[in-house]
Amino acid sequence: MTSTRDSVHIGNLEINRLLYELVRDEVAPGTGLEPDAVWSELAGIVAALGPKNRSLLDARNVIQSRIDAWHRERAGRSEPLDAVEYRDFLVEIGYLVTEGDSFSVSTTGVDPEIASIAGPQLVVPVDNARYALNATNARWGSLYDALYGTNVISEDDGAAKGSTYNPVRGARVVAYAKRFLDEAVPLASSSSPSARASYSDVVGFALRSGPRLTVELAGGGQSELADASQFAGYTTAAGTAESEQASILRCNNGLHLEIQIDRDHPVGAKDVVLESAVTTIQDCEDSVAAVDAADKVGVYRNWLGIMKGTLEATFTKGGREVTRRLGSDRVYHDPLSADGGELTLRGRSLLLVRNVGIHMHTDAVTFAGEPIPEGFLDALITSFGRDGDDGVRNSRVGSVYIVKPKLHGPAEVAATVELFASIEQALGLPELTLKIGIMDEERRTTVNLAECIRAAANRVIFINTGFLDCTGDEIHSSMEAGLMIPKPAIKNSAWMLAYEDWNVDIGIECGLPGRAQIGKGMWAAPDEMKAMVDTKQAHPEAGANTAWVPSPTAATLHAMHYHRVKVAESQARLADRGRADLGAILTPPLLEGRQLSSEEIATELDNNAQGILGYVVRWVGQGIGCSKVPDFSDVGLMEDRATLRISSQHIANWLHHSMVTKDQVLGSSRRMAAVVDRQNAGDPLYSAMAADFDASIEFQAALDLVFKGRDEPNGYTETVLHARRREAKGASAGEPAAA
Repeated sequence: MTSTRDSVHIGNLEINRLLYELVRDEVAPGTGLEPDAVWSELAGIVAALGPKNRSLLDARNVIQSRIDAWHRERAGRSEPLDAVEYRDFLVEIGYLVTEGDSFSVSTTGVDPEIASIAGPQLVVPVDNARYALNATNARWGSLYDALYGTNVISEDDGAAKGSTYNPVRGARVVAYAKRFLDEAVPLASSSSPSARASYSDVVGFALRSGPRLTVELAGGGQSELADASQFAGYTTAAGTAESEQASILRCNNGLHLEIQIDRDHPVGAKDVVLESAVTTIQDCEDSVAAVDAADKVGVYRNWLGIMKGTLEATFTKGGREVTRRLGSDRVYHDPLSADGGELTLRGRSLLLVRNVGIHMHTDAVTFAGEPIPEGFLDALITSFGRDGDDGVRNSRVGSVYIVKPKLHGPAEVAATVELFASIEQALGLPELTLKIGIMDEERRTTVNLAECIRAAANRVIFINTGFLDCTGDEIHSSMEAGLMIPKPAIKNSAWMLAYEDWNVDIGIECGLPGRAQIGKGMWAAPDEMKAMVDTKQAHPEAGANTAWVPSPTAATLHAMHYHRVKVAESQARLADRGRADLGAILTPPLLEGRQLSSEEIATELDNNAQGILGYVVRWVGQGIGCSKVPDFSDVGLMEDRATLRISSQHIANWLHHSMVTKDQVLGSSRRMAAVVDRQNAGDPLYSAMAADFDASIEFQAALDLVFKGRDEPNGYTETVLHARRREAKGASAGEPAAA
């Protein structure tokens, strides 16, 4: 080993000193592994698998160039795309692979939160310690708080939120919660009258011999749970008899809910607490802005702190200093225990970690002077620092759950499996410790999904649809096919509807139920919770045993849907419907002769430009990878690089096919820069763009994304964002941008 002031050399590796010291001083201790030996193992992995990674990326480019040429040859034809001809061509070039015999995945060693419990899934940038902790602790959430603080409860007729507690609104919250309890954990018929009892009539709970839970009703009647097996546990207040419960625990569809009791409270129940974010993806990819070694160290340090239970975040809230730490497990009296034993439920969400895609490289570590595949480093470090002592273990079965994004087809899945096996060997982990979540967000993975799953059949724990990235890939893949329809219409196009069904169909067919998650995408509007509650039940009904939500509050509200829907029954029902139409998935969302008015064109262009600028100013200027960005109508939407990919590719498509001109794009971008400046006027860290467009790194980055969008491999945004963010960091430090 040799070292300089800024780096350490181990064999052919040159490791940034900040990263080297993190591994030496914080990651390795307690693992029994020598950090330099692990770095030597990484050198061997890069030497063995790096060329394969490069060849996979080269194959992507070759395939895309052939698709581009095929569409150009057919340009000007009056007839629509011939589906059979197109499909035969995709088979010929290896885009579509031959599907083998039917099979079922064989993954073992999977925690029940993934294998058998259906519920919400949070996605959070792991570089923000406060958010990462909040998400980890969001396994349980107050239904009262979630209802009171959102538009699920109307503010009409005296129910405004206001700055102090509003008893009118509070009463509506309680009434809503009681109606939900009537659905999720209903009561049996009351002793008088004979009609089914309602929680609106409950005045108390009592334990009878058994123990059996008895519900006391107004007017002297009694009832019990309609399904006695839903009584899962209870707690007692300190210094009281066991018959005086502090809380009652119920279980429905595998999810728990707790009724917290306060007999002196005017509504009888202090709160209804729901098991909410059953799983959380701690994200190292699309929602973070990690462009250099210092950024990567921050990402890894937070992940390590959560795994070891040491991460804390101190901030000011409501005028006082608050320190956030990991939550504790929840302990109840177990009614099924003959000796009065305890039932312990996890207080924290089960964590998955999303690594970067295979197209990313990092100079935090170089091999023979060249940046290494960043996913190699992510897989090593996030697996190296996987768990603390028994009190803070993430996976109780010892697995590491790595979500892998932006894979293109089964060969790339197989290469990832090979990487995971190499990481296990390097870290001395049992075989198959590292499990893979396959993000179904690139079209070549979608159309070959069964073979992608087969390539990881003994490791796969997750597939999900990603509408945003999939749309960006769809536009880029079919760039030469013609003009795309306006972006809002894509959500209802034939390929999108078939894509959502296809993912579930293939997942069920390949035996994922009971072993892995089949997921659906993000609800992007964190302030529009009523709309989410009204519509997102469609996800469990569609066979998804998890779906992404943008906040702990949203997780609590979405949890209600999994109480109402038995996902296993949805999946069993859908198993007989047959696959969605592959031909529809392969049908590009083309305008095909439809005429747009000048107003429609201008509106679409402005909306796209505003969305790009609103996101880029924070990513490039402040290093914020995910935030609530106001859209053109000032509605806050959770944005990450996936939304940026769609908007930039959409403008690039219209520009390429002369729907708009470069001058129109520039004009729209300048007008929208003024809008974005206004929307961020209250941010003291914000740098306005409109004051000097040429000097604004953020504005120039937005233009790069559009004007270079057609040539950027797969339409990804990372190359531009990383280069411009490094330029901005260098400018703020008074230094030139890093090479």
